[in-house]
Amino acid sequence: MASLFSTLVLVTGGVEFLTDRAMRRALTQIQQEDPETSVSEVDGSALVPGELAGLTSPSLFSSHSAVVVRGIESLDATVADELLAYAAAPSAEVAVVLTHGGGQKGKGVLDKLRKLGAVQEVTTTAPKPWEVTRWVSTEVRQLGASITEEAAGYLVAAVGHDLRSLAGAADQLVDAATRADGRRDKISLDLVRQYFGGRAEVKGFDIADAAIDGDAALALEQLRWAINNNVAPVLITSALASGLRSLARYGVASSKGLREAELAREVGAPPFRLKRLRAQLKGWDSTGITTAIGAVARADLDVKGASDPEYALERMVLGVVAARVR
Repeated sequence: MASLFSTLVLVTGGVEFLTDRAMRRALTQIQQEDPETSVSEVDGSALVPGELAGLTSPSLFSSHSAVVVRGIESLDATVADELLAYAAAPSAEVAVVLTHGGGQKGKGVLDKLRKLGAVQEVTTTAPKPWEVTRWVSTEVRQLGASITEEAAGYLVAAVGHDLRSLAGAADQLVDAATRADGRRDKISLDLVRQYFGGRAEVKGFDIADAAIDGDAALALEQLRWAINNNVAPVLITSALASGLRSLARYGVASSKGLREAELAREVGAPPFRLKRLRAQLKGWDSTGITTAIGAVARADLDVKGASDPEYALERMVLGVVAARVR
């Protein structure tokens, strides 16, 4: 692993959580090289002319130092010139970590930094919506464990697409899957349900899947749980609408001969969902899907109006199940 002293690590990408983590990892590497390294952190907008020279000067208290400048897109023009001058001839005792918040602001400084030999760029890229499940699997693997694709998808449905929240949930699940002797079980769907199955967001999707599968008894059982636990009716109608739209898109896209990744992108669903959609589509035709979407639209209007939400949701579930062709 190459030393980060006498270099500038440039973290780009614009996703705050990923940028912050990449910056912290760079600092960890720096302090592993020299645990006595002194670290200074400053916001780019707060740097004044001449201050960078002081921050990158040899430390009186340690042989090495590190400087973190957050948000170089906000640097004063004079300070930006000072940074470029320093980057052209960095100190051998100093490591510098720079972060850029994304967008076009500060692009001129970025382009000039990228041309300098002492600059190492780390690009952080947010996963596309259909890639988040795979991102979760990678996150778990980096923590020394593994997770089934179905469990990862369920976790995304339960927690949402916020990467910081998903990383925290993955860490919690890895701890839960770790035995007393240090061995780790594969994170299963049952384990994810145990920790996150009670969330309102995922209950809506459970109801949707059961209704689209044609399992009226299970869908109504899940619906009663949701109502008794004060899950907002609009979350349930939204989940049904989303599931039916995905089914309709899959029906159209699956006839195009696309590869799995392209099909997932076309449908707007993670790859693990394609198998489920393929199985669900066997019970539907275009007329049935249209009828079911109409039932969901009526229920959505009813729960937002003066009608009895419980009755409207039960009628919706039964209407979706009845719209199946087999």
